[in-house]
Amino acid sequence: MNLYIKYMVSLRCKMIVKEELIKMGLHYVFVDLGMIQILEDISKEQRKVLKVSLLMNGLELLDDKKNILIEKIKNVIIEMIHYSKEFPTENYSEFISEKLEYDYNYLSNIFSEVKGITIQQFIIVHKIERVKELLLYEELTLTQISQELQYSSVAHLSNQFKKVTGLTPTYYKTLKEKRRKNLEDV
Repeated sequence: MNLYIKYMVSLRCKMIVKEELIKMGLHYVFVDLGMIQILEDISKEQRKVLKVSLLMNGLELLDDKKNILIEKIKNVIIEMIHYSKEFPTENYSEFISEKLEYDYNYLSNIFSEVKGITIQQFIIVHKIERVKELLLYEELTLTQISQELQYSSVAHLSNQFKKVTGLTPTYYKTLKEKRRKNLEDV
C-alpha cells in the first residue's frame, strides 16, 4: 500500500516517518521523500492514528489526488536539485514528465492552479536555495556552482540569485561570513 505525505522533504522527515511506522507495528518496504510503501493495508483507525502522529511532527498524510500529484512533482524537483549528483541532460519539463509518467502541460496546469506559482518558479527557488548551500560550504567557486546547476553562465546565476534574494551571491556569502564571525566572537 502506498501512502503520500506532504512536507516530507528531508532525511530527518524520513527518519520520523520510519519511527512512527515502527511504533504502530507497520512494516515499510521503503520510505522516500513524500511517499511510503507499507506491506499491510491499514484500517481507518490506523490511518487516523498515523495522520495525527505525522501532524504532530509537521507532516501531513494526503488523501486528495491533486495534492498527491503536487507532492510528487515537488519531490522530483527537490530530489533533482538537492540530492542528485547530476542534473538531467534533457530539459526539466521532459525529465519531470518522464519521471511521473504524465504530460507536462497537465502537470504544469495542476501545479499552478494549486500552488499559485509555476513549476519553473518552484525550480528557480530551489536552485537558489541550493546555490546558497553551496556558497556556504565554500567548496566550489561560483563558476563551478553555475556549471553544476546547469546555468548558462555565472551572470545568469547571479541575476537569478539577485531577483530571488535581493542580494548578489558574493554579497550573500560575505554577510554569512560576517554573521559566523560575530557568533564566534560571542
